[in-house]
Amino acid sequence: MKKMLLAAVALGVLTTPAFANLQLAQKYACVACHAVDKKIVGPAYKDVAKKYAGDKSAEAKLVAKVKAGGSGVWGPIPMPAHPQVSDADLKTLVKWVLSQK
Repeated sequence: MKKMLLAAVALGVLTTPAFANLQLAQKYACVACHAVDKKIVGPAYKDVAKKYAGDKSAEAKLVAKVKAGGSGVWGPIPMPAHPQVSDADLKTLVKWVLSQK
């Protein structure tokens, strides 16, 4: 019984951050233009992670880009600025996006 309880707690701890960060993306309406595994208006999060894999400056670049908005990297449709999102939430979201496989 203890092993099952421990396994359930461990599973909850390991899966909560991924789910919580998806909830953060939903909170800020990121999912209106992005999905984890397919292009909507903007690129899929998995494609972003693949493009920036190995780039040590990716996190800082993407935090700045989400905050200020941008265009041209993924096509002609610009991403609007999101100045209302706190820097802490932006870092959390960007780390989550970059962790997608």
